[in-house]
Amino acid sequence: MFSPMQPSERYAVSIIALIAMFRMFGLFALLPVLAIFVTKFEGTTPALIGLAVGGYGLTQAALQIPFGALSDRIGRIPVIVLGLILFAAGSIIAALSDNIYGVIGGRFLQGAGAISATLMALLADVTRETIRTRSMAIFGIGVGMSFLLALIVGPLIAAATGVRTLFWTAAALSVLSGILLVLLPKRIGKPERVRRPRISAAVRPDLIRLDIYVFLLHAVLTASFVALPLLLRNELDILIDDHWKIYVGAITVSLVGTLPLIITDERKGKPITMAVAIGLMFLGQSLLATTGSGAVAVFVSLAFFFAGFNFLEAGLPARLSLRAPGELRGASLGVFSSSQFLGAFSGGLLGGYFLESGGPAGIFGACALITLFWLIAHQFSRHTD
Repeated sequence: MFSPMQPSERYAVSIIALIAMFRMFGLFALLPVLAIFVTKFEGTTPALIGLAVGGYGLTQAALQIPFGALSDRIGRIPVIVLGLILFAAGSIIAALSDNIYGVIGGRFLQGAGAISATLMALLADVTRETIRTRSMAIFGIGVGMSFLLALIVGPLIAAATGVRTLFWTAAALSVLSGILLVLLPKRIGKPERVRRPRISAAVRPDLIRLDIYVFLLHAVLTASFVALPLLLRNELDILIDDHWKIYVGAITVSLVGTLPLIITDERKGKPITMAVAIGLMFLGQSLLATTGSGAVAVFVSLAFFFAGFNFLEAGLPARLSLRAPGELRGASLGVFSSSQFLGAFSGGLLGGYFLESGGPAGIFGACALITLFWLIAHQFSRHTD
């Protein structure tokens, strides 16, 4: 039976999703341009490029669990404020840096603002279970819109005023996110505590599988964005301020695949939707590895990739929030978000390694193999979904 969202739930979900959008914009806007930006620094290597692109994921991964668990004890809002301060500080350091090591240091500090798990836990706190999947979908759609907008605006800002402006923008949006926290309903208090919480409940096998999935998802995404800006500029001769046209067009077309998956998955989270999404990512990466010599080929490849990626980006946290024990939801989402950002860090390293040894095609080939093994493993384990 369909359960409509209450006005208070709709309002709280909108505010939380907007905060997530602002924060993630600061990260996403850098993805399509950072690899190109850091190549101008003396001493830059492919490995350092990969570290600059994905380095924030390491500190995100290290702090999501402690921040999520801390939010279970002292409340979500104080932890979110701390994370926003750290993210803003890292953005400012990177903006002021005149060498790649300063940029990498700023990215690590950006990552220390590890509040993704806490935001998702807060969202779960203010919604009923009957609308949890829908609320998480709204959250995911908001982050997806931020991703889309970042791919448009990031290259345009970088071309007009420089990449440093994007770091300053990220810092400003962190401040704005902190202001938005004031608008949340005052009735939100500390989560209910238990005397002896079983942390092992946050790492049950069914939850760990979702953690592995989000790790792979963001490893492939980050590695791809080590290669894509260089592919578009160096091999296709597309100016940086035109890169957004490829990204946005591909994402728009990808909705033809994403929306039916979301509609099919809405009720019970069928295993086949996960398999189709992973298969679409595999197809996209395979095409990029083998036919990425023309703009049309890249466009079609990205459309397949984003069709699968966008579904999984929204669907995985929704699944986990429903399965996680209520008293340890923050810790469970902390493990999940740590896996997500550890994937981003690993993807940066993977991209840097294969960029040096095989160029963009080598990165896409490695990502195709990862998604193929992922699809095979999912097919063997889908009865547990």
